[in-house]
This record gives sequence, C-alpha cells and structure tokens, in this order.
Amino acid sequence: MLKTIVPFLLCSLCSLTTVAQKKAVPQIQVLTQDTKSNLRGLSVVNDRVIWVSGNNGTVGLSTDGGASWKWLTVQGFEKRDFRDIEAFDGTTAIIMAVDEPGYILKTTDAGASWKVVYENKTRGIFLDAMEFWNDISGIVIGDPIDGKFFVARTFDSGNTWREIPDKYRPVADSGEGCFAASGTNVRSLDRDEAVFVSGGISSRVFIRNQPVTLPIVQGSQTSGANSIAILDNHKLNGGATMIVVGGDFNADSSSNKNCFYSHNRGKTWIAPKTPPHGYRSCVEYLSKKQLITCGLTGVDYSFDGGTNWQLIGTESFNTCRIAKSGSAVFLAGSNGKIGRLEYTHNP
Repeated sequence: MLKTIVPFLLCSLCSLTTVAQKKAVPQIQVLTQDTKSNLRGLSVVNDRVIWVSGNNGTVGLSTDGGASWKWLTVQGFEKRDFRDIEAFDGTTAIIMAVDEPGYILKTTDAGASWKVVYENKTRGIFLDAMEFWNDISGIVIGDPIDGKFFVARTFDSGNTWREIPDKYRPVADSGEGCFAASGTNVRSLDRDEAVFVSGGISSRVFIRNQPVTLPIVQGSQTSGANSIAILDNHKLNGGATMIVVGGDFNADSSSNKNCFYSHNRGKTWIAPKTPPHGYRSCVEYLSKKQLITCGLTGVDYSFDGGTNWQLIGTESFNTCRIAKSGSAVFLAGSNGKIGRLEYTHNP
C-alpha cells in the first residue's frame, strides 16, 4: 500500500509544481477602432472608467470597462490635438491642446461642456504632457521657449494654472525638446516632485531640475526618450526605480538603445538583455516585475522588471496605462484604436 501511495504523492506534487510555474500570458484585445482620431491621451481612473483624447478635438469616455464608448468633439476646438488627458472620475477630466495657442480645458459633466482653465498664446508654445500627484496638484511640461523648458503647476484640481518663473525653468540644450507622444514624458516622483525626459539632439532625464544624460539613442530630431515610468514613486528616501523608452520613430523597427532602467534614482542606467522590439512611445509599471511598453511596431511585455522583453502583439499603439485604482490596463492609438490587456494561461 505504501509503495502505491508514495508514487501518487510524488506525482501530485509534480503536478502542483507545474501548475504553480505556469504564468499568465498577456494578450491585447482590440475593443474599438476605425474612427478618424489619432489617440495619444489616455487616463484609466479605475477598472470601469476610461478616458481617451486625440486630434480633431476628440474625447472618448467609457464607464463600463471599455465595452461601450461615448465619443464627442469639443465645441470650438474641432481642429485641435488633445495629446494628453487626466481624469478623476466618470464626470471630471482635464485635456491639453498642444500647440500655439496652448490650451488646457476641464469638464465636470462628462464632456457635455468644457471650460478653458489655461491659455497661452506665446509664440512657439508646445505643451507635451501633464501629470497629477493627486486630485489637487498637477504639472504640465512644454518644449523650450527661449532656451528653457516650459513648466506650469496647478494646486486647485486644474481650475487655475501658474507658470513657473523663468529663472526656475530647466535649461535646454540646442536641439533638445520633448515628445508629445503618449502623455508620459513627465511623471511624479515624490510628494511634490516630478521627473521628465527629453529627446532630440540631446536626450536627458531631469530630476530636481538636474539633468542627467541618458544612454538612449539620440542625435536627431526624431530620436531620444519618449516616456518614463517610476516604481515606488511615493518613497521620499532611497533609490526609486525608473525606466525610459524611446528610440527613433523614423527607424521604428530598430531596437538600438531604445530602453534603459535605473535602480538608483537615475544616477546610472542599465540596458535590457532583450530590449523591446522597436521604437516605443510609452512604458508602464504594472507591478514590481511586470511592465508593458508600446509603439508603432507593437507591444512588448516584461516579467522580470525590464531585463527581458517579449513581443506580445504587432498592433500599433501610442500609449498604455494601468488603472489608478484597480488592475485594468488599456492602450490607445491611431484610427481611434483602443485595446485592453488580457491574460490567458499556458496549456
């Protein structure tokens, strides 16, 4: 009897080990597409509430996890490109119109009406991305004007914005700017501190206005860092983990120097053993070890903190975000395309 039980137990243990070792395989389910808007703004409030924004004055809202969408064109801004959006619930959101004049608008009635909360007619203004620490405090980053990056802050939920005085604005190198590709070239680091990345002739990361040159590909107007993501961004001390992605969107299939990560708050940077498969415009931490990145040539996923990346889809997307409260992950791109990350298990 004992001889019969022992092999059975061993078999059961082996079976349990095999099941434990199986990992979920991420896949992209395309939810909607074929509209005329190129979507670059994406804000996932929770697992049910998702906002998107793009060109042609387009804003989209779903309150059922992406199953259905309400599409609207912001009246008076039909030709504007809203490249970033920050949402707080199913009725409140802020959108950013990038170029001259630069506008920030806010809705509190699910997009039925919009109020202009910031306007900038300065020659050469080009807003790149917004970031909020919470429902009250936020920041917007713009391309350099007179050699210095544009920065403005809000401390009242985006109802008013104050420009940072010129003497406190980060100084840009010649030919350096930011890419308004996904709304993620600026991220919160600590309670009142933000980090942003640049590209072009120079590509740097700015932490406390102190620039550090990135090892990412650079040297042309189409190359450099497009997106940064930060892990444990609410820790005031120690070394926050960061990751940047980019490349050259004129060589979108090249993986040359397109991704680097840091474990010491950006002091030194490490290249992945297996990089993402081409130019990438957005990167997002899903957990300490799991990340997603997307771009013109597809979507990559990492199970080991960014050391190795595997291609999980060849659909083009501009941006990807995880829910602020929840676990849902959505993507957005050209032709009104919206995707959702889903998991299956290896057989």
